[in-house]
Amino acid sequence: MKKILLIALFVFSASFIYAQQAQKAPVTFDKVKHSFGKIPQGTPTSTTFTFTNNGNKPLVITHVMSSCGCTTPEFAKTPVMPGKKGTIKAGYNAADPGAFNRSLTVLFAGYQAMSLTIEGEVVPK
Repeated sequence: MKKILLIALFVFSASFIYAQQAQKAPVTFDKVKHSFGKIPQGTPTSTTFTFTNNGNKPLVITHVMSSCGCTTPEFAKTPVMPGKKGTIKAGYNAADPGAFNRSLTVLFAGYQAMSLTIEGEVVPK
């Protein structure tokens, strides 16, 4: 009987762990998608995504992952205070010709990940 009670208690408590999902980060981005248009091959380019912390506590970006090595994210590791702005710079190396669509996954401490997108077309010189 004790085993059944312990198993039931474990299953019940585990369901609470999964029920607590991370919330959306309290941020507003100026844009979540950027189109470079046509870029000459071999000409690196970049754009900056600006966001505002709409929460009531400091917001920290823990990591920004790019969908490929051709995209390089840059961001400050310092907290963005409530009401203040932060930036994420996305660089693209434009080495290979053709259309591209790359994503950046932004991880904020304690919140759901957010996605940003860059797109364009690299044209041969």
